[in-house]
Amino acid sequence: MSDINYSNRKLLLLSNSTNAGEEWLEFAEQPIQDFLGTTVKSVLFIPYAAVTFSFDEYAARAKEKFQSLGYKLTSLHRTDNPIDAVKNAEAIVVGGGNTFHLVDHLHKTGVIAEVRERVKAGVPYIGWSAGSNVACPTMMTTNDMPIVQPPDFATFNLIPFQINPHYLDANPEGHRGETRAQRILEFIEVNREVFVAGLREGTLLRLQNNHLDLVGDKSVRIFKYGIEPYEVDTNFSLDFLLGEK
Repeated sequence: MSDINYSNRKLLLLSNSTNAGEEWLEFAEQPIQDFLGTTVKSVLFIPYAAVTFSFDEYAARAKEKFQSLGYKLTSLHRTDNPIDAVKNAEAIVVGGGNTFHLVDHLHKTGVIAEVRERVKAGVPYIGWSAGSNVACPTMMTTNDMPIVQPPDFATFNLIPFQINPHYLDANPEGHRGETRAQRILEFIEVNREVFVAGLREGTLLRLQNNHLDLVGDKSVRIFKYGIEPYEVDTNFSLDFLLGEK
């Protein structure tokens, strides 16, 4: 169990970016504005999870969305010195896509330690999908195909538990492969001290003021070795995932 005090850390961790029938990040617009408030004027965007479209395209899309919410956006891939850019960021936003591609670039640019220190110091962090997964100690609960080989699975380690984004309860009809739950059970079998939060689409986790809660209209599924997986909804605190404080 952790004895870390999370009072300075501010994280908004989305399962996904787009709900069916909605515009990109539409469901998260108000939570993002509530989270960043009016003090933050600009955000630093990390686009490295993009694969089938360019970093420039990803940054342009994110810039349009965040400007509509009242925030300027600079993309890390367009900065001359990524580490200095992180040091000067008012808020950090990490987009979703392929987690292996994202983590590979995070290691290559050398920004992991600096992002960690900035968030520990109180800089707000927003991520969706892969961007939420890398807030965890490792990327090991991603759903993605390993299209590249990062030098390490270690990520930002901003929270002491793992997130499985886009969590699904069952496989499609007729499919006999492993369910998402079975994959997570494999993980906790060999990582017995780690909680995993199965975060369903349309929901997000918010860490603020040393308190972790669930936002959305679906429950989160909790996995831990030796305990039957169970549901927690928005009426209950998730502070236990932070460990002993």
